[in-house]
Parts: sequence; C-alpha cells; structure tokens
Amino acid sequence: MEFDLDKIFRARREKMFSYLKEHGLSAAVFEDSEDGRDLSVRYFTGHPSDALLVLTSDGAECLCPWDENLAAKKAHVGKMIPYTRYDRAAEKAIPALLAEAGCPEGGRVAFSPDISHRNFCKYEKALAEAGGRWKIECVGDSAHEYVVSLRARKDEYEIYCTRQAARITDSMTEVIQGKVRLGEFANESDVALYIEKQLRADGCERTSFDTLAAGPDRSFAIHAFPGYTGGSWGTRGLSILDYGVCYEGYASDCTITIARGPLSKEQEKLLDLVETAAAECRKLYVPGGKVRAASARADEIFAAAGLAMPHGLGHGTGLQIHEAPFVSKKSDDSVLFQSGNIVTLEPGLYDPALGGVRLENDVLITDTGNEVLTHSRIFRL
Repeated sequence: MEFDLDKIFRARREKMFSYLKEHGLSAAVFEDSEDGRDLSVRYFTGHPSDALLVLTSDGAECLCPWDENLAAKKAHVGKMIPYTRYDRAAEKAIPALLAEAGCPEGGRVAFSPDISHRNFCKYEKALAEAGGRWKIECVGDSAHEYVVSLRARKDEYEIYCTRQAARITDSMTEVIQGKVRLGEFANESDVALYIEKQLRADGCERTSFDTLAAGPDRSFAIHAFPGYTGGSWGTRGLSILDYGVCYEGYASDCTITIARGPLSKEQEKLLDLVETAAAECRKLYVPGGKVRAASARADEIFAAAGLAMPHGLGHGTGLQIHEAPFVSKKSDDSVLFQSGNIVTLEPGLYDPALGGVRLENDVLITDTGNEVLTHSRIFRL
C-alpha cells in the first residue's frame, strides 16, 4: 500500500497543536534519549531514535536529531536542526529550539511527567538562564498524557504496519510448528535464534521484546527467566513461546503453547480452560465494551474451576509493546474499548508441577466488533 507519510505525521502533530492551544500551553518538548525513551518523537515524525522534538501552540515544529543522516531518510517534519549545533547537550538545545520554533514567550512548556529530577533541574536552570522566557511544566495530565490517548487509537498507517508484523509473525509460527513436529527444534535456543534471524530476513527491525521460550521444565513461570536457555522445548509436556516482531516500529505480540502428549488430565484441563477463556473473552472485545468486563469474564471462567490467572488479560500494542488500554481487573469502569485499539488477548494458567499454558493474539477493535490479527493457537502434538 502507498501512504502519504508527510500528511499522516502532519495530521498527528495538528492534533497536538490544537491541544496545546486549548490548554494554554506554549509548547511541548519530547525527548528520546538514553535518559528516557519517549517514542512520541517517532509517533509525530517517523524518526526512530535519539532526538528532541518541539511542538508549539502556534503550529511550529522543530526536530533536533542526534543522527542527521538517519533523520534525512526517516523523518517527516517541517524543520530539522542537527544536535551537533548545540554540542549534543539537551540543556543547550531546548531553549534554542523553543526560540527557533517561535514559541510564545511567557508561557508554559510541557515536559514529560516521567522526566528525572536531575533533568528537570537541569532544564529548569537552562530556561531560566535563557531569560526566563518560558516556564517548565511537568504534570500528570500534561500534553504527554494526551499523546498516550492518541496512540491508543491507531490510524490507517499504524494498522497497516501492525498487520505486516502480524503476518510475518504468523508465517514464522507455522514454520516453528512444522520444525518442532519434525524434531528440528528441540531446545529453547533453537526456536529463539530462528526468530532473531528470520524476522530480519522478512523486513522487520527487531523482536518487539526479548523472546520467551520456556520448555516443560520452565513453562510454569509467567515470564521465564532467563528468556531462553539450551534446555528442551516442545518435548513431552507443556512448552510456551511468547514472542513478537517490530515492523516500522509497530509490534506484534503472540504466545503459542506446544502441548506434546501424552498429557495428564490436569494438563488437559488447563489447555481447555485457556482455550475457552480466549473464545469467550474475545466476544467482549468490542467498541464501547468495558475492558474490565473482559478481564472479569476470564476470571469467572478460571474461578469456576478453582483456578486463577496471575496476570492481566491483555494490553494495547503499538510503538511500545505495552500501551493503553490495559485489560485488567484494575482498570477503571470508564475505560472502554474503542475502534482503532489493537489489544492483546492472552489468558494463561501456570502450575509448578504441570507447567504453563498461555494463548495470546493481537486483536484490532473495529467499528462493528473485532478482527484477530495474529493466529496463534495451542498446538497439540
């Protein structure tokens, strides 16, 4: 598909310009650096890493990349000034960028509420030394929190990128199933290293998180530690593979369970319960549905069997592997599924003696219901 990326990224920034004006903020500063990875920089410009971004209430914008050659190829933004002009020092760059962008003086400039105390003091001092023309502001309901809500509902390009990640994930899952059936993948590192190599051949950037390959001896853990070893995988019992890939920054996230028999009745019960929960809870992944209700349905199914799931039912995905909304019993009743959300559905049960079972897929909330993007399942061998 062809996309006008300049137009898409500009449309995202336009929403922020309007927010700043409506809330009496002069500008917002976004920083993607070793001190803190704010992927809003990529969301608004397409530039993948290490940059400062200033957006003002007057609709001005300025990107300051650490790698200007990379930015020239990847960024979609009106104005760009290389970091080298400011000795690669954010405290020098930020006041200069605000001035370059024509940020209205005397106003408030929103910084991330996640900023470290050290950086807050450093930037506050830098703005004061610039004549006190702007006031630094870091509050929980800042412009940065508004970006969280924007990123929760994907636009057409984000959905396309996630579909690509899901397609590549599905193709690898099918190969993995075949190889484990033939005995070509017999340990955890076999499958994990296959994923690392193949995703790059398929045009992806990286795994969307560290792959978790846990054989029958380690699948009792929600997230096995370490992520994978040289231990057996796909052998008799229950094995889990939790993995995903990033395509143009957008993540897939799936979990398959390999169930190789003969299995005990107790293990079969775990498998059946997880499959039932996945099917039943998917019915509640609809626009306007309460995310808490979906989580509660899984809890009801497991509780009826005297069991409990020790984690949430799902989470949004996007430029980060965990984004809003979060499908959990801790979610507020006011949090609803919305068209454009891409959310995992991942019921799981774990037992130190029996092993673990998890079934996870990525689900797109549509105007009329939902669409499953990945097609993981429990493989019975």
